[in-house]
Amino acid sequence: MIQFAGAGKRFGPRILFEDLDWLVTPQDRVGIVGGNGTGKSTILKILAGLESLDYGALNKAKGLSIGYLPQEGLLLSGRTVFSECLSVFDHLHAMEREMEDIAHGLGELRPASPEYLQASERFHYLQTRFATHDGYSLESKVGTVLAGLGFPTHDWHRPTQEFSGGWQMRIALAKLLLECPDLLLLDEPTNHLDIEARNWLEDYLTSYPGAFILISHDRYFLDVTVKKIVEVWNRRVHFYPGNYEKYLQQKTERIEQIRSAWVNQQAKIEQLSAFISRFRAQATKAKQVQSRIKELERMEKVEAPPPEEKTIRFNFPQPRQSGRVVAEFKNVSKSYGGLHIFSGVQFTIERGERIALVGHNGAGKSTLIKLLAGAEPLSAGHYQIGHNVLLEYFAQDQYKELDPNSNLIDDISAVAPKASNTELRNLLGCFLFSEDDVFKKMGVLSGGERNRYALARLLLQPANFLLLDEPTNHLDMRAKDVLLAALQNYSGTVVFVSHDRYFMDKLATRVFEIGSGEVKIYPGNYEDYLWRISGQSLPTVEKMQQSAPEAAPVPQESVKRVNPLKLQKMKERLKQIEQETGRLESEIQTLEQDLGVFVNVEQSQRLTTLLEAKRQSNEKLMAEWETLSVALESV
Repeated sequence: MIQFAGAGKRFGPRILFEDLDWLVTPQDRVGIVGGNGTGKSTILKILAGLESLDYGALNKAKGLSIGYLPQEGLLLSGRTVFSECLSVFDHLHAMEREMEDIAHGLGELRPASPEYLQASERFHYLQTRFATHDGYSLESKVGTVLAGLGFPTHDWHRPTQEFSGGWQMRIALAKLLLECPDLLLLDEPTNHLDIEARNWLEDYLTSYPGAFILISHDRYFLDVTVKKIVEVWNRRVHFYPGNYEKYLQQKTERIEQIRSAWVNQQAKIEQLSAFISRFRAQATKAKQVQSRIKELERMEKVEAPPPEEKTIRFNFPQPRQSGRVVAEFKNVSKSYGGLHIFSGVQFTIERGERIALVGHNGAGKSTLIKLLAGAEPLSAGHYQIGHNVLLEYFAQDQYKELDPNSNLIDDISAVAPKASNTELRNLLGCFLFSEDDVFKKMGVLSGGERNRYALARLLLQPANFLLLDEPTNHLDMRAKDVLLAALQNYSGTVVFVSHDRYFMDKLATRVFEIGSGEVKIYPGNYEDYLWRISGQSLPTVEKMQQSAPEAAPVPQESVKRVNPLKLQKMKERLKQIEQETGRLESEIQTLEQDLGVFVNVEQSQRLTTLLEAKRQSNEKLMAEWETLSVALESV
């Protein structure tokens, strides 16, 4: 579909990448990775036709359709959410209107006339194209995508301009998915999605009929969706088959092989050079010297191993110790007017715990953190803070607390006067503030940039009870790793909300699930929580020891767990299909009865077209039902 040949791109005097040869094929599933500023987003813009190459060539197949989603900046207005998404099918609506006009016109023409024959052929052509593009189920398609991306039905008919920037990006993503271009380009599509929407998007992309190339800082998302990793690093582009986890393994092996080959070759070069230097002046050794000179000239030089990416390690100060009980809720309820968030909630948080709050969008995760922080009053019940507890609350809009007239390096130096300037600049660099960025005033930074800085600042003076509401937003993988390491080594207590499943799984020691007006508590990390809600018990050491003598060796590939979220989605989809097929069969029966009573040609044609569309939809659903049933039985 698209081919790069010897391609290169500069950003001012700096080369982003060069000598890129890459063929993008239909149904490619590609993830682009690399450090901040290496050129990942630039490659997507070049593919989308928004930027040009400085070197080489880019060839695209004729008629190729491309859809591009930037990180941010799209604003929609003038229509409701539903009509905005439905607008991608304007060409099909125009086709439908033409079909209606032709059907009305046929009633006024003589069946034997050439005009009637011409109009009938045109109607048949349009009808076939309309059915091929699922024209009879456009509203259903839009509803499915909007629901999957987290839009409740009461929001479908709100004007788009009423939504925040994050929700605007969801609308733009919904439109792209509905357009279904040959090549989908997504620049960090998960930035504005909660866990449920991410899971839905993963499933959607798994069955996407075209190719897609995406950038994401969600490891799990990359592991599930892509089959090839393209890494941009050190002005080169490298290709790795497989998902993100396999890429990490292969990259380590590749670097080790390059380093080993380079070291061996350098030793050989040094040996040959030493011989040449030593015996160059001796006539008796002239033949051997010439032989070694030619060997050096013929030698194909191994490229020096790339410089290792810096790993930022920062020793964050530890807080003073609190009492054993850090916080306690007794019969706590919270309501906003007639809206009840939860009631009768009871739990105790103990020193050193790291608690992840989970639940669907709007369930009350941020509300619970605000109650713990004292930023919201209780509606009923009692909240007790433990002895010696000093809490710090990181809100989603934490940047509002920063002084807009202060620059980054001066402000953070005042927070950590004992840290060296190099250490502080390294830390800021890890949170994506490099070189002259550290001298910027807070007031000129975007909300996301200020939140990143506020998070780095928080880690330098931590309290012993941290309440973090989506701290991983706006962070790349490197910054997330630094944050994760800091919190894993932190001796205080943490309650946090995050949509990054890898981060949650590595950090949480307990999970609080918020929903249906209550808080359910699960021990263990996020993966343990998923297994418990899937209805399967976790294997104990005793059970494993009892079954070990009788169990035959099992290949490693066959013991992989099925993603419980995906399993639950499959079960829900099976139930949904059964309801839809029941409705369709009833509608098909009614249409067949209506066709038995002739009214006029126009009515018969309309009913025939509708009946055929319903039958095709029913057949597709039954095929999907069989596939899901077999898959669930095998699990």
